[in-house]
Amino acid sequence: MTTSISAEQEWLAEAIRIAETNVANGGGPFGALIVRDGEIVSTGVNRVTANLDPTAHAEVVAIRAACQALGTFTLDGCVLVSSCEPCPMCLSSALWARVDKVVYAADRDDAAKAGFDDRAFYELFDRPRDTWTVPVTRLSATDGFAPFAAWLDKSDRTDY
Repeated sequence: MTTSISAEQEWLAEAIRIAETNVANGGGPFGALIVRDGEIVSTGVNRVTANLDPTAHAEVVAIRAACQALGTFTLDGCVLVSSCEPCPMCLSSALWARVDKVVYAADRDDAAKAGFDDRAFYELFDRPRDTWTVPVTRLSATDGFAPFAAWLDKSDRTDY
């Protein structure tokens, strides 16, 4: 996917504009767009406090809206444009959505200056799980693979 720098700068300006508008309306300082073929498919703003949903980050909101608008769960051929570097959750969502590219304005250090320290999560994932403050452990079950076996046996499944 090839896009011009000026188009990407226009998209970034729009993501920043909707983030600032969201702040004025009582929301968080984040905005995002999904763009396909040079056209904005969807927008998203941070809705964490408004929706009481810790996953309602601007990027995730935009990804969800784009999938609904396009009638698909994959966003190949699309660009995620964000007012700020996506946190690990949002970056993972973009990767699962199969976007072609991610473009952002402010970075994780800028976010940290405003009290949104995503660096902590990036750093956490670099450490062994046994050092995390929140235990994440595997508990073996005799039938733990059963859901996957059922999935593999389903001939009409939709792979993703």
